[in-house]
Amino acid sequence: MSDPLVGIYPGTFDPITNGHTDVIQRAARMLDKLVVGVAINIGKAPLFSLEERLEMVKLEALDMGEVGQRIEVLGFDKLLVDFAKNNNASVIIRGLRAVSDFDYEFQMASMNAKLAPDVETVCLMASDRHQFIASRLVKEISVLGGDVGQFVSPRVREQLEAKAKKR
Repeated sequence: MSDPLVGIYPGTFDPITNGHTDVIQRAARMLDKLVVGVAINIGKAPLFSLEERLEMVKLEALDMGEVGQRIEVLGFDKLLVDFAKNNNASVIIRGLRAVSDFDYEFQMASMNAKLAPDVETVCLMASDRHQFIASRLVKEISVLGGDVGQFVSPRVREQLEAKAKKR
C-alpha cells in the first residue's frame, strides 16, 4: 500500500474568502489529506489574530462535509518546505487568480524546489466566479462599510463587520 498523498495549502487567510474555500475543496478532493497552513506572516499586519484565523478556517472546513474530514488546519511560522516535511506533505497547493499571481508563485515554487526537491508545487486556477477576490480588497471594502457578503461566508462576514465596528 502506498503512502497517503498529503498536501499543504498555505496562506494568511486574513480573512478566508470564498476563493480560498473553493481551492481547499478542490485540493482536498485530489488528496488523501490536506493541511491548511495558516501563516504567521511577520511581513503583514493581520486584521485577525492567528487564533481567530485558525478558528475561521476550521469552521469553514467543517462546512465542507465529507471532504472536510480530510482537512487539518494548523498555524505555522517556519519555512513552508519545512512545514510541509513536518506534516509528511509531498505537495504544496497554490491558487492562481491572475497573471500577476504567476510571477510570484513561479519564483516561490522555484525556490521551494531548490530547498526541497521532493516537494512539488501544484497551482490551481481560480474558478471564474472567484478570480477577482483578494483578502486585502475584502478587508478594505468591509472597513469602509461595504457589503462583502458575496466574497466570504456569512460567518466570516459577521466577523469582518464586528472588526469594522471596533475601528
